[in-house]
Amino acid sequence: MNILLWHVHGSWTTAFVQGPHTYLVPVLPGRGPDGRGRAATFAWPDTVREVTPDRLREEHVDLVLLQRPEEFDLAERWLGGRLPGRDVPVVYLEHNAPDGNVPSTRHPCAERPEVTLVHVTHFNRLFWDCGRARTVVVEHGIVDPGHQYTGRLPRAAVVVNEPVRRGRHTGTDLLPALAEAAPLDVFGMRTEGLAAHLGLPEERCRTADLPQRALHAAMAERRLYLHPVRWTSLGLSLLEAMHLGMPVVALATTEAVEAVPPGAGTLSTRPEALAAAARRYLAEPEAAAEDGARARQAALERYGLKRFLDDWERVITEVRS
Repeated sequence: MNILLWHVHGSWTTAFVQGPHTYLVPVLPGRGPDGRGRAATFAWPDTVREVTPDRLREEHVDLVLLQRPEEFDLAERWLGGRLPGRDVPVVYLEHNAPDGNVPSTRHPCAERPEVTLVHVTHFNRLFWDCGRARTVVVEHGIVDPGHQYTGRLPRAAVVVNEPVRRGRHTGTDLLPALAEAAPLDVFGMRTEGLAAHLGLPEERCRTADLPQRALHAAMAERRLYLHPVRWTSLGLSLLEAMHLGMPVVALATTEAVEAVPPGAGTLSTRPEALAAAARRYLAEPEAAAEDGARARQAALERYGLKRFLDDWERVITEVRS
């Protein structure tokens, strides 16, 4: 089966393309948002094929997986007039929690009953107004990086992209107080200048942008994973940290309360409680390792790759029937 999808979210796509199909990924000169092609920093199998818009007109496509509203028009034009939902089966994958007037935020697919709308968390489905669209939840799956945790560095790992721009969404304003409890290593895109922005010395808030394999190894050396995010979908980096065997210290917001069970870390809406948990893990490395082992087991059971791919196969079969 040939599945057309754009390269929008590298971590999520890495799990999805482990399935049994051929995955057609548009590519454009310059590899901008509408044509990134294959990932440069993630390991994707040979079943992921780059296709230009001209070539796509000639390709047989069994399913279109859309992830942005503009892809409805892109798909119709690049498929030579074949309309998603009429001429070729379609699903729309929603990665994000709604923004703006959240209780009343209308999803772009709300008036598209021909589209199956797939959410990555139950939290997302709850908070989006999905109107007449058929909705399904397929929770995240992770390609298991293995139990790499050593926790040898008494520091907290944080993974967030663009923390200065995203500010309160990502809990960036909480970092100065949390950095007093545990020095932070913040990994992600466009993190440079974060320490100066927060008024922190570099030793209390270091930053780096690493490729996936190096990122996992670096995270696993830190004593704990800190997730200060106020409003987002469920960050895949949180689930990756759990797979690595890291104990979690996280705000009890969005889907984190479902993902992190008791004994795998500390969840709270009180930043001072998170700071206390971070201090405890720095002082008690054995407790950190024990909680991290429980976090890994919980993540394997709920967010394992096989369950994820099986769930997607059911959705694909239903949409094409």
